[in-house]
Amino acid sequence: MAPLETLDVPGTRSSSSSSVSETLAPKSRLWLWLLALAVIGVGAWWYHNQNGVSKSAATGPGAPTAGARGAGGFAGPLTVPVVVATATKGDLPVFYNGLGSVIAFNTVTVRSRIDGQLLKVDFQEGQLVKAGDVLAEIDPRPYQVQLEQAQGALAKDVAQRKDAQVNLERYRLLFNEGVIPKQQLDTQDASVSQFDGAIQTDQATIDNAKLNLAYCRITAPISGRVGLRLVDAGNMVHATDANGLVVITQLQPITVLFSLPQDQLPVVYAKLRAGQQLTVQAFDRDNTAKIADGKLLTIDNQIDATTGTYKLKTIFNNTDNALFPNQFVNVHLLVNTLKNVVLVPTTAILRGSQGIYVYSVSPDKTVKVRAVAISETTGNVTGISSGLNSGDVVVIDGQDKLQDGSKVEARPASGSSPAITSSSINSPFASPAGAVSSGAANSGGGPAR
Repeated sequence: MAPLETLDVPGTRSSSSSSVSETLAPKSRLWLWLLALAVIGVGAWWYHNQNGVSKSAATGPGAPTAGARGAGGFAGPLTVPVVVATATKGDLPVFYNGLGSVIAFNTVTVRSRIDGQLLKVDFQEGQLVKAGDVLAEIDPRPYQVQLEQAQGALAKDVAQRKDAQVNLERYRLLFNEGVIPKQQLDTQDASVSQFDGAIQTDQATIDNAKLNLAYCRITAPISGRVGLRLVDAGNMVHATDANGLVVITQLQPITVLFSLPQDQLPVVYAKLRAGQQLTVQAFDRDNTAKIADGKLLTIDNQIDATTGTYKLKTIFNNTDNALFPNQFVNVHLLVNTLKNVVLVPTTAILRGSQGIYVYSVSPDKTVKVRAVAISETTGNVTGISSGLNSGDVVVIDGQDKLQDGSKVEARPASGSSPAITSSSINSPFASPAGAVSSGAANSGGGPAR
């Protein structure tokens, strides 16, 4: 049997092949385009990153300045501008600081001791008065009448007593002659004694009337400043009035009450028991300007259990009336003075994982990390017990850009000497004793490596 021959229909195979090719060609071209776009995107990203790194290296904080670049674009070592100060030796006062309130040394509410109409007020509000000055006057006429009545009663009793005394002398003569009995003589003698008692009562009444007359003139019991007038002239005043006429506060001397933590009690109490006189300074509310100098008077006899503090009372002469009752002040109690210690600004002190340290500037204008030990901090001055010597130059501003060996351009603080003198410790009380300035904290946690 003859094999079957395949008949090729003209146009059949070519049409099917062309249709398949037309279907696959667009998909192949799409993948090529996607691949090309991906390559272009990766290249653009790489070029952008490389360009950004170059720019940041050229303009960043660690980039060399134009003056530091050498010929051919070579970058030299970086010079960091910093502010420096020179460590010195001196005396460092140690203060305990607390918030206090000014209390008048004496406060008196002036009241009338008698009842009557207030005729006159003899003071000006806010006036400084002395003890014994007349402040007000009460109508004295009712008490003048009482005095005259008492004087009249006294004159009557004196006359009756004189008559009784004359009769007593007669009875004695008659009794001696046996004319009258002894009982009659004794009765007359008792009558004379009764008039003696009446006379004493009349004299006491006179003295009381005179005292009331004296109370009609109200005087200042102490020296000080009078407050606002509480009663106007013309009003009736009484000895039982609660408010009184005016309040007087004694301003010279004046006292200040303040509190300290109980941990500081042993040092203060030991010095008081030893008889040492501790000096005190009062500063304004902002703790920047000193108002007055005084001394510690005493301490309270117990610790406040709710706050863990104890109260201290200080006294100030206040000759210039700079302190005013109920004024809030910052009190600095001088408890000790460290002699011959190395002094640096508190801002030079840094703290990190390796402890307390400073950046010292070498003669070749490079910095070195030096560990130090602090003996005491008073405001913006810190005493160094070890790690620094007098004359060493330390960085007080710009430490955040430094690391060990950095080259610096040092300049002293504007408006002040680069060195610390003992006189500069007279006003370092912006922060409590023993507290390190917040600027001394190292944000990096230690010297850069």
